[in-house]
Amino acid sequence: MRTWETETTVPGPPAAVLELLTEPDSISRWAPVPFEVVSLRDRRLCTGSRAQVAGRLAGRAVEFDVTVFEASGERLALAADGPISIGVQYVLRQVPGGSDVKASVSVVGRGLFGRVLASATEALLAAGALRVSLERLGRLLRPAVA
Repeated sequence: MRTWETETTVPGPPAAVLELLTEPDSISRWAPVPFEVVSLRDRRLCTGSRAQVAGRLAGRAVEFDVTVFEASGERLALAADGPISIGVQYVLRQVPGGSDVKASVSVVGRGLFGRVLASATEALLAAGALRVSLERLGRLLRPAVA
């Protein structure tokens, strides 16, 4: 399992950041990998939520079962399980002028297909996809705060 981390400051308080991190339509605008929510009982991701999402990785259609372990004012932690397992955590901290966002993503693949997808996902992360997604998140927050 490999883990990628990045940290940046975005405009807006942690509550506004968490809102964008947990609202499905917003997530699809900043997430590093495009996806579609197939099912979600709640209006947004919250502690204990379960969702199914579908997207494309390495040119292949994939589906994941998402479990949200925590969605509080300071933290979002979830896991997406499918052909690969992805662990995601965002830790928020109020700072002057906005929020410090520390993001980490862990990826593990099982079996031949899973290892190929994990390698492709790791290549995206190594190329800066996580950093770019936080930059997009910051741009989405800017109009809401201004």
